[in-house]
Amino acid sequence: MRETYNGGLWTQGRFNSFVTSTLRAGARRWQPKYDTLNAAKTEKKINERTGRIAQHYRCAHCLQEFTSKDMEVDHVQPVVNPLTGFESWDVFIDRLFCEQDNLQAICKSCHKIKTKQEKTIRKNATNQREY
Repeated sequence: MRETYNGGLWTQGRFNSFVTSTLRAGARRWQPKYDTLNAAKTEKKINERTGRIAQHYRCAHCLQEFTSKDMEVDHVQPVVNPLTGFESWDVFIDRLFCEQDNLQAICKSCHKIKTKQEKTIRKNATNQREY
């Protein structure tokens, strides 16, 4: 167990979850993420949903164009390797705060598919380690 600043006790899992979410919140403002999204810009045109002019971006996977609301910046190589799992805080931080060459702008649909595939790999790898 790890003591907190307020004198209570946290489990290692709760501490890890807290640190992970704090680091990910900070990574939202990481400049290479903005640079990656800017590099995916295509043109300003009518947003079919709103009827207004909006900047569009090209998804690195499906190559279709979307507004910023439907885009996300994703790590090409996952922050936590789905085969090996969490390695160390140093590795986690290095991978989370990576340069633009390990980031890609993808639409929410493609990101959902990629994440599901990584979860399946992680689950299978975890099951293999248990045997």
